Amino acid sequence: MTAPHPYFPADAYDGVTVLDGPEVPLAVVEVRDFPLARMPELMDAVFPRLFPALASAGTTPAGPALALHTRMPTDTVDMAVGVPVTAPLAGPLDLGDGYTVVASAIPAGRVAATSHLGSYDGLGEAWGRFMGDVASAGHTPTTRFFEVYVTEPTPDADPAAMRTDLAVFLA
Repeated sequence: MTAPHPYFPADAYDGVTVLDGPEVPLAVVEVRDFPLARMPELMDAVFPRLFPALASAGTTPAGPALALHTRMPTDTVDMAVGVPVTAPLAGPLDLGDGYTVVASAIPAGRVAATSHLGSYDGLGEAWGRFMGDVASAGHTPTTRFFEVYVTEPTPDADPAAMRTDLAVFLA
């Protein structure tokens, strides 16, 4: 999907890129104190149901799947998983199994972003390097951040070729 937005560039970010982004409407499933070890289970439960539900509601995705975090993970996470949409949802959408899609947004603001090329298993290390690079460049990261899953995971995808964009809001 192509989106005219700096958070969703066609090409990977080259190093740390700082940008000012406008608010982006989202359709998401929000979780609080969700076990970090179960994040893949959450993604596997939400994303296959999300796209048909959005289509049924007449809502169009405007970019790749993402996860927006509102605090640094511990054993648990507070986050929202979903997609950017062309217009805010008119109301909640029930996905079943206790998952409800609601309107949300990536807030407008100054962010630092980079791209991770490789499997999801390397995301923790990539975040560590990225946060160090952001601080070394003289920026102060906040505890709000998001991941954009640019490459759709499929059974036949080469994990080494997968791209995930990382972004953190700056103080």
